[in-house]
Amino acid sequence: MVQNTDVVVVGGGYAGVMAANRLTQHDGVTVTLINPRPTFVHRVRLHQMVGGTDTAVVDYQEVLAQGVRLVVDSVTRIDAAGRGVELASGGAVGYDYLVYAVGSGSADPQVPGAAEFAYPIAGLEEAQRLLPVLDAAPASAAVTVVGAGPTGIETAAELAEQGRSVTLVCGGVLGPYLHRRGRRSVAGRLAALGVRVVEGPAAKVTAVARDAVRLADGRQLPSAVTIWTAGFGVPDLASRSGLSTDVLGRLLTDETLTSVDDDRIVAAGDSAAPSGLPLRMSCQAAMPLGARAADTVLSRLAGEQPGPLNQSFGAQCISLGRGTGIFQFGNRSDVAVWFHIDGRLGARMKEGVCKGIVKHLADEAHKPGGYSLHRVKGGVGRREALVALRAEAPVVERTS
Repeated sequence: MVQNTDVVVVGGGYAGVMAANRLTQHDGVTVTLINPRPTFVHRVRLHQMVGGTDTAVVDYQEVLAQGVRLVVDSVTRIDAAGRGVELASGGAVGYDYLVYAVGSGSADPQVPGAAEFAYPIAGLEEAQRLLPVLDAAPASAAVTVVGAGPTGIETAAELAEQGRSVTLVCGGVLGPYLHRRGRRSVAGRLAALGVRVVEGPAAKVTAVARDAVRLADGRQLPSAVTIWTAGFGVPDLASRSGLSTDVLGRLLTDETLTSVDDDRIVAAGDSAAPSGLPLRMSCQAAMPLGARAADTVLSRLAGEQPGPLNQSFGAQCISLGRGTGIFQFGNRSDVAVWFHIDGRLGARMKEGVCKGIVKHLADEAHKPGGYSLHRVKGGVGRREALVALRAEAPVVERTS
């Protein structure tokens, strides 16, 4: 193995921390993690932060290997030719390999008034901005949550359980991933909490005002506080740095997570688009992708061919307040099946997952190389999609 190899990991979320920890298993690798904040954000708990039941923050000392150098700063540009990154503070850090794990955040809503009057909660600072607004609003004030995915459902349930008057605007179907049986269970729990669910094409939000939300069918819903959870976007760092990306801005890679432009750059997490077929944005994908990205770097250093992505999904879990939840099972192609576990057991399983995430990261920090979930066989759906894609335009696997 090449000695004194510098690896820079950009982004300290689920994928970045997993990759950084795993890279420390070899003494000849020096790992630097660059992140804009000094603490780890447990994003799957941000809805709890909004509801006042968790801080959604973990000290990096709990999840990051001691051998990883943490630089609290933002990367403004990747200089692939010079193998370095430029920092917002004005400095620069060189690398031999770079792991691109900048994650995701709120997408530009493209809805009149949303940027001005709605509050996204995809990031820590966004959730923090919302807290004083909720505190200042009377308990009886109308709160509208826009977005039918897990974040919207969980936020609506959390606030309703706190006694808030909540409307959940779906703009389509409630819980698009869920099987119809699971969807009925979620709808029943939301109704029991007093959440008004507005769904269907006519419920698409067309405008947001200071005190109301307008829908496609002309309805206007009173809203003292509007929370926006519809859609995610990724930072534009890759495109600004002249690297190839998909339409959303995710870094284009092959199945080893290596950039199609530069074999010294690998990607992981929500900001990666392997073979132009990105995985579902989730911590369920981010940590295995982080492990796979680290393995790709280590394989190259050892002069070996990196293994391809082998991603498998098994479920989606959603909390519905503190005492109830749903664990929706899916097949290996990430399609929901009829079986789910709900109620108190569903809540305990979801809580177990949230705690397990931190434990996986901490375990990898203390014993790098021990994580193995990224080696579980992937879904049939992805393999079929790759075969079809390669039939149109073959994807070249990099060797080193």
